[in-house]
Amino acid sequence: MANVLTDLAADLYKAADVVGREQVGMVPSVTLNAGGSERAAVGDTVRSHFTRAAVAGDNTPSMTIPEGTDQTVDNKTLSITKSRGVPIPWTGEDVMSVNNGSGYETIYGDQIAQAMRTLTNEIETDSWAAAYVASSRAFGTAGTTPFVSTLVGPAQVRKILVDNGAAMSDASLIIDSTAGANLRTLTNLTDVGASGTDSTLRQGILLPLSDLSIRESAKITTHTAGTGTSYTSAATGYAIGTTSIPIITGSGTVLAGDVVTFAGDTNKYIVTTGVAAPGTIVIAEPGLKVALAASAVAMTIGATYTGNIALERSAFEIAMRAPAMPPGGDAAVDSMMIVDDRSGLVFDVSVYKGFQKTMVNVSAAWGVKAWKPESIATLLG
Repeated sequence: MANVLTDLAADLYKAADVVGREQVGMVPSVTLNAGGSERAAVGDTVRSHFTRAAVAGDNTPSMTIPEGTDQTVDNKTLSITKSRGVPIPWTGEDVMSVNNGSGYETIYGDQIAQAMRTLTNEIETDSWAAAYVASSRAFGTAGTTPFVSTLVGPAQVRKILVDNGAAMSDASLIIDSTAGANLRTLTNLTDVGASGTDSTLRQGILLPLSDLSIRESAKITTHTAGTGTSYTSAATGYAIGTTSIPIITGSGTVLAGDVVTFAGDTNKYIVTTGVAAPGTIVIAEPGLKVALAASAVAMTIGATYTGNIALERSAFEIAMRAPAMPPGGDAAVDSMMIVDDRSGLVFDVSVYKGFQKTMVNVSAAWGVKAWKPESIATLLG
């Protein structure tokens, strides 16, 4: 029984605009590798190449062409880590019952939209969780929502990205709704004469700031800081650019996502690999901006914070595919790809026929990866 979904496709898209949706900010701000009609299994990999920084040399006139120095091209991989679905069962009695009211097509379309909502929220959560622990450095005060009185935050996180060498052709700042509410009440933006538009005042539109597109996400949450105290760096000394730093003398946990500072250095570094006791922590690329002396340097763990994220699109990727199928397919009698207008994500919608019963399954397989930590920064809240 083919083309079961064709007549209902319009209802699916219409329903997507009716069903309430949470704010999605991470997904439209990053690279989306949707793969068209391709399918993938959990564990499948997506590979990307990276070139290292080049080394310059003197130009010396000669009748012999310089040999040049071999360059190493690195690669990193992104794994498909989840294959998830939302099953929607219907019996013949169910259809007859609802046709006396709202109608099967209407409810069915709403259910599909709710399924896309559920999966989109999960992908948004995964994206934020991976991005904030991969952030290079942070700006702001933990526990204080930004934009209370100034617009300094976007300018400072942009500075972090620019100083790190990030390409700023398509960069965004994704904030939570509390920071968004603060932005919408700033006189700088609501004063039509000062801002040059009434978009924020009348419509609540968040305009680009400091070369960053401003988006909101309902999935930005709080990072609870580790319990570590009295840690110092090992007395070896560490150069600018170091990412692995042994810490000694202290106790308690240093968690991935913690913000740490070292005495004599105002930079706020994000820990990507923590410890439960004295050991070696790893901070995100590009590593230390100020060298640590060859002596024990005190390390401080910042307080619990909300992690608003600034990033350049190419810094982070979502790889999304339809779930893998056996040769010849499974028992589905119809299947189609649906693009969610809100997020741009692509979902597989399949219909399965049973005994006096039908099941619709909305599914997707995906993985997320922070490719370039140096192109990600955190605005603390």
